[in-house]
Amino acid sequence: MSSPCHIEMILTKKEQIIPKPEEEVAQKKKISQKKLKKQKLMAWE
Repeated sequence: MSSPCHIEMILTKKEQIIPKPEEEVAQKKKISQKKLKKQKLMAWE
């Protein structure tokens, strides 16, 4: 049985600029894992 010892990958990147919508970025705010756990705990009570 033949098994290759390495793989070769060729990557390319497109030079297309897409503007980000500012509204969507402002709405999404990350909530810390600690806060999520606390909220779940409060929901159970």
